[in-house]
Amino acid sequence: QVHLVESGGGLVQAGGSLRLSCAASRSIFSINSMHWYRQAPGKQRELVANRTSSGSTNYADSVKGRFTISRDNAKNTVYLQMNSLKPEDTAVYYCNIRGTYYTGTYLTGRYLTAFDSWGQGTQVTVSS
Repeated sequence: QVHLVESGGGLVQAGGSLRLSCAASRSIFSINSMHWYRQAPGKQRELVANRTSSGSTNYADSVKGRFTISRDNAKNTVYLQMNSLKPEDTAVYYCNIRGTYYTGTYLTGRYLTAFDSWGQGTQVTVSS
């Protein structure tokens, strides 16, 4: 199992910045894709940004030019840098990572295992 722990949310004024982090609970062998979603009250969850293993990135039109998705392999952490925040960015943000990790030991045998894990969500509130 790979558990994801999110952090970095909070209250910020319009025009401000936040960086969300999504840290994996164990070492990851490979990330096939990583995603950030958000869900505002009364609305459906929407995709904010994603990045594939080839480096291809996609952003929702509403955040293009303001948000950046990235990763730190050494820290097994994915980030979402959010600049020029607007009140309409207020939502709970969720990370989702799909990849592989090794289970087992060198004595018993190591095996690559696929995972598709979600973070617990972090609240971002932008005041006007």
